Order: sequence, then structure tokens, then C-alpha cells
Amino acid sequence: MRIIWFRVRTALGGRGSDAGMSTSEYAMGTVAACAFAAVLYKVVTSEVVSTALQSTIGKALDVPF
Repeated sequence: MRIIWFRVRTALGGRGSDAGMSTSEYAMGTVAACAFAAVLYKVVTSEVVSTALQSTIGKALDVPF
């Protein structure tokens, strides 16, 4: 019954009992963002991606106008 009342109240524009994220949710979000940034950094700085970027830039600079 409590879930139904919460959904009705939320649908009518009322605020639910959870107005925002708690400290632990912020911490988990920060850890996830840092982990994603670390993986992205490793991918971008890898030899394969570096070679592909250099090749693409080289081809773009060699195009006659």
C-alpha cells in the first residue's frame, strides 16, 4: 500500500520520501566515474588508438586542395 501511495503522490507532483542522493550514492557515483575515466585514459593512450589517430590525421593533412 505504501508503494502505491508513493506512486500516486509522485505522479501528482508531490515529492517522494527520497529527495536526493545520499552520501554513499555520491561516493559510488564518484568511484564509478573515476573507474570509467581510468579505462578511457588507457584506451585513448593505447598504441592501437594512437596509431589510428596518427594515420587519420596524416591522411587528412595529405589531402590535396
